[in-house]
Amino acid sequence: MYTVYILKTSSNTLYIGQTNDLEKRLLAHKNKTRESAKYMRYFTSFELVYTETKRTRSAAMKREAALKRLTRGKKDELIRVKGMDGIV
Repeated sequence: MYTVYILKTSSNTLYIGQTNDLEKRLLAHKNKTRESAKYMRYFTSFELVYTETKRTRSAAMKREAALKRLTRGKKDELIRVKGMDGIV
């Protein structure tokens, strides 16, 4: 299983990613390791605001790309309505 996730940074920006080990990925972002996204290293903190589970990496990557194409308003609405473990 793969998780597509959205993080809200300390600067109120959104980061969208996907992983097969969410706990490990969040820890990498938090500790600003080499495995962390370079973008996330610039922020002092973040909050996990949205998750969605997909069966395959391909499906997760497609959903990640689709989420990235949404406007900020649509992303905020998705977070508000679906939140954690949102299924679309």
